[in-house]
Amino acid sequence: MPTSYGQFCPVAKAMELLDERWTLLVVRELVAGSRHFNALRRGVPRMSPALLSKRLNTLVRAGVVERRQAGNRITYELTPAGRELEPVIDALGRWGTRWVPELGDADLDPHLLMWDVHRNLAYEAVPDTRTVLKFSFPDVTDAPRDWWLVITTDGVDVCDHDPGFDVLVTVEARLRTLTQVWRGDLTWTAALRSGDLVVRGDPSARRALPRWLKLSPHASTPRPAPA
Repeated sequence: MPTSYGQFCPVAKAMELLDERWTLLVVRELVAGSRHFNALRRGVPRMSPALLSKRLNTLVRAGVVERRQAGNRITYELTPAGRELEPVIDALGRWGTRWVPELGDADLDPHLLMWDVHRNLAYEAVPDTRTVLKFSFPDVTDAPRDWWLVITTDGVDVCDHDPGFDVLVTVEARLRTLTQVWRGDLTWTAALRSGDLVVRGDPSARRALPRWLKLSPHASTPRPAPA
């Protein structure tokens, strides 16, 4: 059961539900469009399946999430109460971008980065034919260092093993560098000029790549002026 603050304050009552570890990140994933358990897991890769199931059940009981079943297929949808949290999630994301910019090594995760990149592609800008992008993180030692996005008219697959298709463009960068680009902390141009990010492959595709890869929804958040 969520911990009680013993206060009638509406903020305290809301936080009794929402400040349990991972809960707001599960809501974040639902806001971002994930509807199935495995998709939710990919957005919180360091959360155990058992704990994810527990948090979803808590949100269902609280009326924030609706669990729907059609045959063997289960989906999770935000209720009207859950959708009211969308501007809260957005505000927290912008606040964190603006005021908590530090990233420790433990915050860097290729699984989450590639999952975020895949769901923010500009599909309308990518060629209609199957397009394969490879991302290589030479500094990663405790997770797969090579990742592929396979983009077709049916959607995009994220692979941590070679899918066997011809690669149009390869991006090589330190995990921190591409994470900073994704977050809007570092521009694509600056990363290229520094040599911390290298793009290889078809010349026209290399030039178009920044238009294909949208940044974080919070990347445009203004940062405080340097002290």
